Amino acid sequence: MRKISVLSLLMLLLFPLTAFQPSNSSLETSHIVKIDASSREERTEIASLGVAIEEIYDHHIVGICHSNQLKDLKAKGFIFQTYSTPAFLLDFPPADSAFHNLQELEFEIKNLAQTYASIAALSSIGKSVEGKDLWMMRISASPTEGEKPGIIFLGTHHAREHLSTEVPFFLIKHLLENYGKDEKVTRLVNEREIWIMPLVNPDGTDYDIGDKPYKWWRKNRQGAGAQDIYGVDLNRNYGYKWGGKGAGKDPQSETYRGASAFSEPETQAVKAFIELHPTITTLLSYHTFSELILYPWGHTNDSIEDQQALKVHEIMAQTMGRMTGYRPQQSSDLYITSGDTTDWSFGEHKIISFTFELYPASMWEGGFYPPASVIDGVTKNNIPPALYLIEYADNPYRVITMARPRDFLTVSDIWPPKP
Repeated sequence: MRKISVLSLLMLLLFPLTAFQPSNSSLETSHIVKIDASSREERTEIASLGVAIEEIYDHHIVGICHSNQLKDLKAKGFIFQTYSTPAFLLDFPPADSAFHNLQELEFEIKNLAQTYASIAALSSIGKSVEGKDLWMMRISASPTEGEKPGIIFLGTHHAREHLSTEVPFFLIKHLLENYGKDEKVTRLVNEREIWIMPLVNPDGTDYDIGDKPYKWWRKNRQGAGAQDIYGVDLNRNYGYKWGGKGAGKDPQSETYRGASAFSEPETQAVKAFIELHPTITTLLSYHTFSELILYPWGHTNDSIEDQQALKVHEIMAQTMGRMTGYRPQQSSDLYITSGDTTDWSFGEHKIISFTFELYPASMWEGGFYPPASVIDGVTKNNIPPALYLIEYADNPYRVITMARPRDFLTVSDIWPPKP
């Protein structure tokens, strides 16, 4: 795994860790915690206690949790240190206006759908816990749903992962604005049905940026007002192998899986949509951070049993890793986790499925709140793998025998778009 960087060491010196001391209140603000853990099994146990693991090194992990989880870690005998979230990481930098809040995102995508109405259609596929629309953009030159092979992109299951909204939003813009201008984009929009949902968790995202300092909020808003720490981790709420290791049982944990599989309206909406669109062959879910490309399984250390499907995932992940500089690997190589999106989409529907953990590589390079100046570079860096997946969405298994040099693109190959 990654070695701790010089910058990380510097930050640890600037913000010294303090040994955990029990508090009179179990409902404190979140803590960043550094836990000694060298094996995948130890990381899985830590994740099962409800700690959101954000960085993995050779001999320790860095994660986020609440005081209840600190007590559980101590009871289990883990050696750890904790410190409060540094103030400089609790907010976007001052020049943060390039990030889209919920109202700005809705305005932009509605305007794009109207401007490019011949190939774009915007619809709400459901409502969130707080009644907000869950917007889905359809991009295709085909007027009838289901006539062309389909692919779906999902953004922002976890509220604080704001770059994972910008990347699918920028993909929408790239496809629409270059249709009829760029030969490859035009062909793909003509031959595919592309579904893009920039924001799966609007309630949590809106809450995270509602006032300052930002809240490091991960979950949805289920149970708001009933307790100080609440919500469900939407990426632990999907039905395939739900309730296993690597998901929190405690409603106050960062990775709380929910009362049952698909207990949340947000995951119910994704489930119903995918089940109503059987032509979808490929799925990509955007998260931050760590610069990784992950594929099933997450719930077990075993590889995908179907060797052809495993090979497709491996080839595609490796190819997209070369495009982006991100590291490809099976999800459970980090630690076991259950109830996640891609295990469900592949396990239940045999959809070729990936998770991108976007820029940056570490918390010390901006973590969930990088400067707005990185948006342009990160979004452009992620256009080539998106186009690659769209290209093969007619039959992802083609990559086994049809990998060609043109698949190994970088951002400089497609940006700026060429007529």
